[in-house]
Amino acid sequence: MVFKKYEFNFCEKPLITKFTAKKIIEAAEKGHQIVKATLDLGFTREDVIIEDGVALIRGCPINLLKLIEVLDSDAVFIIECGELQKIAFSSNGKYYKLKCIAENTAPTLEISGIHMHRIRNVTPWQDTLMKIRAARIVRGVKVLDICTGLGYTAIASIMKGAKRVLTIEKDENVLKIASLNPWSKMLMDKRIEIILGDALEVISELGNEEFDRIIHDPPRFSLAGELYSGKFYRELYRVLRKGGILYHYTGQPGVKRRINIIQGISRRLREAGFAVKIDRKTMGIIAFKD
Repeated sequence: MVFKKYEFNFCEKPLITKFTAKKIIEAAEKGHQIVKATLDLGFTREDVIIEDGVALIRGCPINLLKLIEVLDSDAVFIIECGELQKIAFSSNGKYYKLKCIAENTAPTLEISGIHMHRIRNVTPWQDTLMKIRAARIVRGVKVLDICTGLGYTAIASIMKGAKRVLTIEKDENVLKIASLNPWSKMLMDKRIEIILGDALEVISELGNEEFDRIIHDPPRFSLAGELYSGKFYRELYRVLRKGGILYHYTGQPGVKRRINIIQGISRRLREAGFAVKIDRKTMGIIAFKD
């Protein structure tokens, strides 16, 4: 099998959320002609000129009435050819949307109504940092990141000192959304290698004991049961070095139906050779290869 390395390119364009729109509209109502606002989801602030019912955003005129329409939306909008376009689309029976969770922080990806990060009482970036700590990412480690998503765990691993991250993503539409997200921009870092492919197939081609850490953050069990299988866990064990750590996000599947799916996940990890510790704080499992 030949890996398909994905060349990630960030598309830098002004973005608007309901928080930015509100700031601009409130400034206009107060008669201000200039307002500082973020157009990159909180990284920087820049001048927006207001005149004659229009906001000049990087020189592009946007009618304030269009900004009012954004106030009730949780989507992230991109300014394209003088129009506000929601970063959302349908493909192969799925609906993808970049969703704003809070002001000046990382958005989440929503696929057909399912969030790809925890968002209750936590932001997607805080959720990511908790997973990185659980995986005990330290300087110099090599990390396997399964299910890239918006790339937050791969990026946070590099920021924490990892020397290399190999990250696998099956759905190219997810990476297309990431290319418009400033919080995903660091996926262009040369220390991060993105593989576009099925993790079950890709991992079989990886070398024995190649990684010091693994972060496994799959879709829910009902959507990707193969990534919770004993076969896949044995492959995770094989590619992890002795003394290595696997962090496996599980969420709380079946909790409303009082079904303990996590018990089955823990059992299969142990059968694969791991020592297992349930981490309720991050809703995951920390597994060790002795």
